[in-house]
Amino acid sequence: MPELPEVEAVARTLRPLVEGRRIYRCHVLHSIATRPQRPTRLQDASEGQRICDVERRGKYLLLRLGRAYVTLHFKLDGQLVWFEDAKEFARRANCGDERVHVDVAFALDKGVLGFADRRHFGRVWAWKNPEDCPGVAALGTDALSADFTPARLAELLSSSRRPLKEFLLDQWRVAGIGNIYSCEAMWRARIEPRRRANRLRRRDARRLHKAIVSVLQRALECCLDPAPDFRDPGWWYQGLEKILRAYGREGKPCRRCGKPIRRISQGSRSTFFCARCQT
Repeated sequence: MPELPEVEAVARTLRPLVEGRRIYRCHVLHSIATRPQRPTRLQDASEGQRICDVERRGKYLLLRLGRAYVTLHFKLDGQLVWFEDAKEFARRANCGDERVHVDVAFALDKGVLGFADRRHFGRVWAWKNPEDCPGVAALGTDALSADFTPARLAELLSSSRRPLKEFLLDQWRVAGIGNIYSCEAMWRARIEPRRRANRLRRRDARRLHKAIVSVLQRALECCLDPAPDFRDPGWWYQGLEKILRAYGREGKPCRRCGKPIRRISQGSRSTFFCARCQT
């Protein structure tokens, strides 16, 4: 699932491509992508509007239009695809030998931007203001914002009795962290994922804050080198596995102490950690 670094990389790469462009038509090829909104809501809100900016909030990508906002959430496998013009879009979108899966497409005055999710979990919605989107309105402190300080993290931790891993996945508290980078941050901070959040000491909170910011910034650098290639529908983030120290490494030696990395289930999600290093 794309987390904060991946979505931020998409926002930075997409911005110069579409900023200032006008949407002259919105194609909803699979209406499930807009549910529970009707496709006409997205079309009415976006057609004729100029894209003023591309923003990110947590794991949401936002297109700020002249009189509305479009929010995109990639869920597990959603991605953006780019077509040079309407002819290429007509030739390749969901048909022909060069078939490219597309759920929603915005035909711009130059190029066509498509949203694709073969598993149909991702969503594209339209709002007058971003806070009208329940998911956006409920977001907590963004993990790469200036508001995310060691003191703020300590405050949030002290008010939760949940296991640390589950706390980090709660977008209402800290926005943008998912399964991968929560495991990585806890490994870097040497904190056991089953510890209750409110049992962490101030120094633990400071260490965890430093680990979260470091892990996210390093992942963002990786996601931008190479940058997302929207023209290649088969493109995915490359090289991330090289920077991972815990996630997905069950049975492999810890890069600090050599003890095998363990995997446990927490809240129906897999947690990877070192039982020796993380206490």
